[in-house]
Amino acid sequence: MQERVFNFSAGPATLPEEVLKIAAGEMLNYKGCGMSVMELSHRSPEFTDIIQSAQSLLRKLMDIPENYKVLFLQGGASLQFLMAPLNLFNSDKKADYVNTGAWSKKAIAEVKKLGDVKVIADSSDKTFSYVPEIKPQSIRKDASFLHITSNNTIYGTRISSLPETSIPIVSDMSSMILSEKIKVEDYGLIYAGAQKNIGPSGVAVVIVRDDLIGHNLDIPSILDYSLIAKSESMFNTPPTYGIYIAKLVFEYLFDRGGVEAMQSINERKAKMIYEAIDQSNVFEAHVKTKEDRSLMNIPFFAESDEINQRFLKEAEEKGLKTLKGHRTVGGMRASIYNAMPEKGCEILADHISNFRP
Repeated sequence: MQERVFNFSAGPATLPEEVLKIAAGEMLNYKGCGMSVMELSHRSPEFTDIIQSAQSLLRKLMDIPENYKVLFLQGGASLQFLMAPLNLFNSDKKADYVNTGAWSKKAIAEVKKLGDVKVIADSSDKTFSYVPEIKPQSIRKDASFLHITSNNTIYGTRISSLPETSIPIVSDMSSMILSEKIKVEDYGLIYAGAQKNIGPSGVAVVIVRDDLIGHNLDIPSILDYSLIAKSESMFNTPPTYGIYIAKLVFEYLFDRGGVEAMQSINERKAKMIYEAIDQSNVFEAHVKTKEDRSLMNIPFFAESDEINQRFLKEAEEKGLKTLKGHRTVGGMRASIYNAMPEKGCEILADHISNFRP
């Protein structure tokens, strides 16, 4: 039987082994009810307890204020490219966007179908290898919201400071949620696909301020945040098993000291890998500006694809899996989400340091 490996996939990504063991133990009989969670009715008291606990745990982990709704949805983060503007647009249907990579490009392409979009900052000129300056004077005061992608999964950048603005900030936090402390009040809406730091694919989390929803009566009911909030995320059958795993992950994070503790661990993990890359004569990081570097996704590469392939082959032999970089960047990419053990990062850093072409 194959032993567990260090899975550096960008998503679906590694999950805590402790969580998988609990889920395995409860697979056939969840807490004595004689059924798997996958078989439970979403209206059952057992699942009601699961989803309410998941919401309560996430609120505590992120210090989410009472005037924000927490929703568990289907469709992944990609559906939020449409749901966010549909729910937040004012009558002028204007929105400002920051373009920092593949996912922000997709979000911009979708919102262009709905309204007036202005890209106020863009790092595509250098293959998204830095975070562009977001100038407050560039933000339209009559725009419904400003959209950012807080962490760039593919290119490895991270927005670490927000511009001063009077309009709500919407953030796609799919690849960095729960990895570092943030102030929820700084945002009007946060959304994230689960398959990085929360759980399996199939669930999206939306955190939205109360006053921003319930105004648009012309959108389909299934896409209306206010109706979904009123039904406690059960407007239709939710992704029940994914929400159950998310609850287990939230409990796991609490047991380890919460988000603040995870941030400290993540900073150590990222530091050891970046230092190995920066001190190497073989590899270089895609993102050169240190303050723009992601804590979660680290793309790096050698001067030739032949060297990259040799590195990947030798990494696999050491149990370091799914390190191949995205096709638009090439080379390697280490995704070191919360569930990636420090030991995996240590072995990777050592492999980078000792690799000889």
